[in-house]
Amino acid sequence: MSMFCYQCQETAGGKGCTMRGVCGKSEEVAKLQDLLIYTLKGISEIVVKGEIDVKSLGETNYEVLSSLFMTITNANFDADLIEKQIKKMIAIRDELRNSAACEDLHDAAKFRVSSRASMLEKADSVGVLSTADEDVRSLREMITYGLKGMAAYTEHAKNIGKEDLTINAFLYEALAATLDDSLTADDLVALTLKTGEYGVKAMALLDEANTSRFGNPEITKVNIGVRKNPAILISGHDLTDLEQLLEQTKGTGVDVYTHSEMLPAHYYPVFKKYENFVGNYGNAWWKQLEEFASFHGPVLFTTNCIVPPRSEEVKGRIFTTGSTGYPGCRHIESDKNGKKDFSEIIALAKTLPAPDEIETGSIVGGFAHNQVFALADKIVDAVKSGAIKKFFVMAGCDGRMKSREYYTEFAKKLPKDTVILTAGCAKYRYNKLNLGDIGGIPRVLDAGQCNDSYSLALIALKLKEVFGLDDINKLPIVFNIAWYEQKAVIVLLALLYLGVKNIHLGPTLPGFLSPNVAKVLIEKFGIAGVGTVDDDIKLFMND
Repeated sequence: MSMFCYQCQETAGGKGCTMRGVCGKSEEVAKLQDLLIYTLKGISEIVVKGEIDVKSLGETNYEVLSSLFMTITNANFDADLIEKQIKKMIAIRDELRNSAACEDLHDAAKFRVSSRASMLEKADSVGVLSTADEDVRSLREMITYGLKGMAAYTEHAKNIGKEDLTINAFLYEALAATLDDSLTADDLVALTLKTGEYGVKAMALLDEANTSRFGNPEITKVNIGVRKNPAILISGHDLTDLEQLLEQTKGTGVDVYTHSEMLPAHYYPVFKKYENFVGNYGNAWWKQLEEFASFHGPVLFTTNCIVPPRSEEVKGRIFTTGSTGYPGCRHIESDKNGKKDFSEIIALAKTLPAPDEIETGSIVGGFAHNQVFALADKIVDAVKSGAIKKFFVMAGCDGRMKSREYYTEFAKKLPKDTVILTAGCAKYRYNKLNLGDIGGIPRVLDAGQCNDSYSLALIALKLKEVFGLDDINKLPIVFNIAWYEQKAVIVLLALLYLGVKNIHLGPTLPGFLSPNVAKVLIEKFGIAGVGTVDDDIKLFMND
């Protein structure tokens, strides 16, 4: 076996990629990512055992977040960038170890490598399968994947200027705990729920950061057609990168379109002042191979969701920044103040044709918690009158598997007296369907990006309060969630921490769940997979 990775929903055979990632990452990249995570665990042990004040760590805190983010599925395929980050983190680790004077440290806090070859050799012994016990391995990996998602959200918040160092401290605590062989499976289950607790904190922090900087999302109609100007397509999740790009393209004659998870940027009031911020192009991340070809202009990836391009022409138009990277694509670094120079992208855009139109019309979104709270009386009245029978939370991720057509069919077949609450790119399975409304309330309420699943949790908690219930699970809300990568994992753990039970997860349950761990989730939390559309709707509506 040349590599092993099972962190995403599309992992080979539902068990693990062993030759090359289904995502497209090479054996070399997979191993380097394993070593980067191992290095972070060593740093974390030093911080915990050395009782180092997280406040004193400064930029190290951010580098740990960025390092975790680099290993999320579809974020970074560039072995050179990952090697560079490993060397940076080893240098940080060694400086911390020497100053903290810790004893009895794990190998992760001490190992040495001098070359790419020695890194790959070391990685062979520290990857996922280095934990022999299947259940302990499963729990350690679930925690680690949750931490990756948490780090992504925390980094976005930090980019806007908001941080909560208790989250950073927990990241060190949890990473160090994955090295501790004295912890039992029960200890790790408890840590898994604690990871969910801090996942809620991370999503709340990012929500505060986004709304304080860009305003509360509001109901917005987003154009999905095109204009005749040259254009740049921006993908990913980082709103500060979008803001800088819009500032730098003002008055240049270059339009900016969002792609996939960047769509919800249109809902924020601050971005509506830019006349060249004209719409959303395309669909979920996995359709980019054909959609990037027809877009013609440069594409800027601010976070994960890169699909390896098939043509050199398209690759020549892709730029990466932040934690992302792809071999042969130009990477844009920020200066010490977080500023980025996008002039090369803008110059290239001016030389290229305008996008081909692939669809016309508009889609409506902007139903984050503040906006839904404004509609609360109307929604409550609709529930009390029986006009709305149930809400279906269908947040999460989209993906390439044909089995994901389940979610489109599910949305089409839902009774007309139901409402879909969504966030993340899973919405592309049904957000362009004509599902109508209930008394003026659209039947698809899009809260935003995957991290905005926090809004959906707040909405559920608000409804619990309004209806005077003592248990969130007594609400007429069903959770039927699609997952793909590690940000969905932290959303799931956050929901479990908030007490949500009977979540259905699809299109398949995670490959990283051992049979015993899966049994615990099923028995304690009611986690279940999905069946056929007709059977599931019958089950949910009769529940």
